[in-house]
Amino acid sequence: MLQFGMRAHDFSGAKPAATFIKDISQAGIRHVQLAFEKSFSDIDVSTGRYSAGLGNYIAQLMNQHQLHCAVLGCYINPVVPDETLRQKEVAKFVERLRYAKHMGADMVGTETGRYSIDFVPTAATDSDECYKTLLKSFSEICTHAQSLGVVVGVEGVFDHTLSTPKKMKQFLDDLASPNIEVILDFANLISPSNTDADTQQKIAEQAFELYGDRISVLHIKDCVFDEAGVQKCVQPGTGLIHQQIVLNMVKQSKPYIIGLIEESTAERFASDCDFYTRLMNS
Repeated sequence: MLQFGMRAHDFSGAKPAATFIKDISQAGIRHVQLAFEKSFSDIDVSTGRYSAGLGNYIAQLMNQHQLHCAVLGCYINPVVPDETLRQKEVAKFVERLRYAKHMGADMVGTETGRYSIDFVPTAATDSDECYKTLLKSFSEICTHAQSLGVVVGVEGVFDHTLSTPKKMKQFLDDLASPNIEVILDFANLISPSNTDADTQQKIAEQAFELYGDRISVLHIKDCVFDEAGVQKCVQPGTGLIHQQIVLNMVKQSKPYIIGLIEESTAERFASDCDFYTRLMNS
């Protein structure tokens, strides 16, 4: 039922686009999250360099090799506390929205950022000011997304602006845009202080109860936390994430959803898929 894919830049380092797409397809991967900057060595995708022709060129390569872009990644900090920088981040995202359809991407995705110039974790990310900045950025983004008919995928993370299912629900309600959907990365909602199975169960239940209908893509991974509380990804089944919890809910309510495995490798992708398939079938 679950359709597996991969975050493309985990497959290999950046290569010329034609080579990269051919190589990842020949490995049997069909669905990807694609971040141009991290995957293609021969294409300048800085703001202002896009065109419909570029989008169509990527689409032709993807179609030729039967590769589907489930998420077009756009790594921005939408709550950077500097107005000039914030506007640049929004402009970068909007430009990617403009050409997502040309290359057949289902959505353009991002996380929701930290309230710091250098993206370091800070308690200020939990402030009203930060949340208001997020709404300001995404109000602008949604205006363009709705006019273009493109979906925006938003991912919550335990130390970002949308750190809990309740905050994600508030964000969806406040924006009230049909063009916003959720990229659910269950591991990213687990903090160093809530790794026990009961708490993970509650977090998963909250996410599906509050906005299960808006979850359209999964990120799948396992992780541990180091002594400083920094998340470290590990091979599936060896970390702290109780994968069965969220996979049971996916099996019940989201058949055929695409699950993009993060922090996998070209060599390990097939066995990672087997691991998650066994959990789904158990």
